[in-house]
Amino acid sequence: MARGGLYAGAFLGPFGGGITVAMLPELGAAYGVSPGTASLSLTAYLFPFAAVMLFSGTLGERWGRRRTVVTAYGAYVLASVACILATAFPVFLAARALQGAANAFTTPLLLSALAAAVPAQRLGRALGWFGSLQAAGQTSAPLLGGFAAEVDWRLAFGGVAVVAALLLVLGIPSETRPDAVRPGLGDALRAALRPEVLRAGVAAALGWGCLAGLSFLVALRLEEEFGVGAGPRGLLLTGLGVAGLLTARLVGGGVDRVGARRSVLLGAGLGAVVVVAVGVLPAVWPVALAWAVGGVATQLVLVGVNAMVLGTPGENRGGAVSVVQAVRFGGGALSPVAITPIYHADPLAGFLVPAALLAVAVPAALARGGQDPSTDSSARA
Repeated sequence: MARGGLYAGAFLGPFGGGITVAMLPELGAAYGVSPGTASLSLTAYLFPFAAVMLFSGTLGERWGRRRTVVTAYGAYVLASVACILATAFPVFLAARALQGAANAFTTPLLLSALAAAVPAQRLGRALGWFGSLQAAGQTSAPLLGGFAAEVDWRLAFGGVAVVAALLLVLGIPSETRPDAVRPGLGDALRAALRPEVLRAGVAAALGWGCLAGLSFLVALRLEEEFGVGAGPRGLLLTGLGVAGLLTARLVGGGVDRVGARRSVLLGAGLGAVVVVAVGVLPAVWPVALAWAVGGVATQLVLVGVNAMVLGTPGENRGGAVSVVQAVRFGGGALSPVAITPIYHADPLAGFLVPAALLAVAVPAALARGGQDPSTDSSARA
C-alpha cells in the first residue's frame, strides 16, 4: 500500500494546482473580484511551489522522506480547509500559497523514493506510471473543478482535502539508509545544484514551457483563426493531457530500452514538429490531432529527464530532482511572458521560436552531459 502511495501522490499536485482553472468566474463572484483577479489563485499556488522546490528535496532527504511527505500531506489538508473557510480573497490566496509550498515537499521526494524502491532497469517504466498519474491530475482538475463550481466551488477543495488525507494515511515506504551516512547540508545542496542537474533542469524547462506550456497559444490561434468557442477549445486542449496519460507507461518502457538522454532528444525533436504543425495546419481537426501527439512528446522529455537525474548514483537524488522540477515549472511560468509578444508581432513566429528552442536548445543543454546515466544504471543492474 505504501508503494501504491508513491504513485497516487503524483495525482495530488497537478490536481490541486489546476482545480481553480474552470471556476474563476464563480471564485471571483464569491470574493467580489474579477475573473482576471481570481486567476491569481493559480499564481499563488505555482510561485511558492516552484520557489520552495529549489531546496525542499534536499531538506526532505535530511529530515526523512516519509516523515516529510506525511507532514506535507497534513499541511495540504489544513491549507485546503483554509481555502474552504476563507472569507477574504487575500486569505484565500495565502491558503493557496500554503498548498503550493506543501506540494513542493511531496513531488521530488516521491520521485526519489520511487527510484529507491524499483530496480534500476525498470526505473523508466515506474516514472512513466508516475507521469501518467500526474497527467491524470492535470487533465481532470479543470473538469472536476468546473462540475463542483456548478454547485459550490468549495466542494472542489473539500475533495482535495479528502484526497490529501487519504494519502497521509497511506504514506510511503520508509528509507533504509541510516542517518549517519547523510552528507552535511552544504554538501547536499552542492550535489543538488551540480552542473549536470542544472542542464537537465533547462531541458525540462524548455520541454515543458515550449510544449505543454503553449496551451494558451494554441487557444489563441483556435479562437482568432478558426473561431472556436470556449467549450470546444477546452475540450481540444485536454487532448495533450489525455494522450500523455494513455501513453506515459509505454513511454517509460521506451526510456528503459533506448536510454533517458536519447528519449529526451527524441521528445524534443517530435515536440518541435508538433509545435510547427499546430501553428501552420489549416483546419481544426489536424491541429487537435497534432496537439494530442504533443502529449507523447512531453512525456518523452519529462520522463527522460527524471530518469537521467534519478538514474545517476550519488547522494541527494531527492534534492537533484527537486531542482529540476523547480526549473521546469519556472520555464512554464515564463512561457506566456516570453512567447505572447512574439505571437502578437507575428503569429507564425510565435510557434516557430519555441519549435526552434526544442530542436536546438534542448540538445545543446544536454550536449555536455556525458554518457546517459540511465544506461549506466541499467548496465550495472
